[in-house]
Amino acid sequence: MTNYRIERAKDSQDLARQACETVAAQIDLALDQRDRCQIALSGGSTPARAYSLLGQERLPWDRVDVVLGDERWVAAGDESSNAGMLRRTLLSPGPGAAAAFHPVPTVELDSPEASAQAFADQISQLCSGAPPVFDVMLLGLGDDGHTASLFPGTEAPGVLDRWTTIGRGKGLDRITLTTPVLSAARQVIFLVSGAGKQEALRRLVDPFESSDRTPARLVQPASDVLVLADQDAAAGL
Repeated sequence: MTNYRIERAKDSQDLARQACETVAAQIDLALDQRDRCQIALSGGSTPARAYSLLGQERLPWDRVDVVLGDERWVAAGDESSNAGMLRRTLLSPGPGAAAAFHPVPTVELDSPEASAQAFADQISQLCSGAPPVFDVMLLGLGDDGHTASLFPGTEAPGVLDRWTTIGRGKGLDRITLTTPVLSAARQVIFLVSGAGKQEALRRLVDPFESSDRTPARLVQPASDVLVLADQDAAAGL
């Protein structure tokens, strides 16, 4: 059974600081043990402030590979692109700009299916293991219980024979890592903010909750899952 370790932050600013410090420590730990570190990051508004702080940390960024756990099938310049958000935060001028960013191929390819296959090939080359093993997997949690682009009521959460697939949610095709890859990470971190996430967070940590309703529960690594939550999100626990 997956064990969830919950650390509470007093507000969104404190949450961003905690997330920055936690990911930085995990990068340092990984680079003490291996030549390179691979991290997969979540899109969305909650982590953006944390990424801005993280990008100012003086780490050996030239030994860090950064990918996204999921990406909307849109052009890189689209305002909804997660890659664009990373370039404006973690990868903006500062130490973090030295990281090797590997964006998900999107509309430059012919179809979402082609993009998913190209992304799978990319992470297989970056990471060791089958499924590929990331040092850090930073995930968000939707108010409907989804994580990455594994939405309830869709096929994506049940894909176990591939490293990537197409997630369909909120009117857009998305390219997403699958649960075998999410669960293979050395450290999984959920970042949860806001009163609107109280119910989803309660369901995530409930051992009797159905993964059909809350696909985030399908992420089951060998180590504890760290949940960083602000007081608004954690109030229901």
